[in-house]
Amino acid sequence: MIFEHSSEQDQLAEALNAAQKSMGSALKDADNPFFKSKYADLGSVVRAIKDPFADNGLSYTQFPICDGESAGVITVLMHKSGQWMRSSYTIPLVKRDAQAVGSCITYARRYALQAIAGIPADDDDGNKASEPLDPLAVHNDAVKRNCVSITAVKLAIEDQKWEEAAEAYMELTNDDKHALWLAPSKGGVWTTAERAALKSDDFNAARKAMYGA
Repeated sequence: MIFEHSSEQDQLAEALNAAQKSMGSALKDADNPFFKSKYADLGSVVRAIKDPFADNGLSYTQFPICDGESAGVITVLMHKSGQWMRSSYTIPLVKRDAQAVGSCITYARRYALQAIAGIPADDDDGNKASEPLDPLAVHNDAVKRNCVSITAVKLAIEDQKWEEAAEAYMELTNDDKHALWLAPSKGGVWTTAERAALKSDDFNAARKAMYGA
């Protein structure tokens, strides 16, 4: 990860402060077919920042990067004065093909741009910090953190590629594995068929062959 900036940042900071005063949230209006939930897609993030950026002399650009093991973007935030800052954000690849790289880059563009602009999604979890957690909330939080790995598991199970399924599944922490297993009757992330696959002899054989456990 890199973070770099111009030697002077006063005008950039002032402009970003002004832009953030007029920015709304990125609306969660896109459907995730796997998780049956809404999320703020890249277009929603761009719409939230476009006018406030333009009104305050701000612009951005994003460059795709890939090193064979991960993919993502370098995001550059610029001010009309010439002041700038930039940062990289990459995601480990679970598959080494064009589709996986493209998915990681799109995902990284959205999160990096949202972070550098400093905007929340319309029901950002920070607004719910004071609410008591329930199993479904814990489950949904784990889904948000691990959407790339979960998608990879689902695709690999569908294609019966057990080694790829095991590799993606083992990227999850033990706590997240447990959280993702919760709430099967309330829109849980794993379907009945996927739960059966994750308990199958084929999956367990692949997991043991790769990780010995």
